[in-house]
Amino acid sequence: MDYCEMMRSMIGNTPLIIVRPSVAIMNHHGEILLSRFSGDSWGIPGGILQLDESVEDCIKRNVQEEIGLMLNRLSLFGVFSGGALLDKPEDGSDEYQMVAIGYICTDYEGEVRPNENQAIEAAFFPLDQLPEEMEPFIKEKLAELKGSLK
Repeated sequence: MDYCEMMRSMIGNTPLIIVRPSVAIMNHHGEILLSRFSGDSWGIPGGILQLDESVEDCIKRNVQEEIGLMLNRLSLFGVFSGGALLDKPEDGSDEYQMVAIGYICTDYEGEVRPNENQAIEAAFFPLDQLPEEMEPFIKEKLAELKGSLK
């Protein structure tokens, strides 16, 4: 049982604060790697921090497991929290507040090979041609990233 499951077993669907490291993986063409679970919105790869794990190890583990890339050097992009990252599902299911820690990575090894067992899609997109199906918060942060790269 992972940390979030353990906490849920104790507190039910009371709001839970979780730490979610994420990474904007950029290729040598200046494109960004986006991923999604089948049918969901596109976003940048990320994971949920587990006990006894650094945020860097968390994101490296998740990207390797879900997309097949080994990340080398990470640069901090920002730490984000607040109301935009509060998830209050209308169906009354688990509520949580995210603290997102965003990284940028241009130094990685391997080829994009999404985990088929988890029905994950992944592809590189130009920053000015992002898919429509994206969370507004992610789209806003990618616009900031694009602006900082000029």
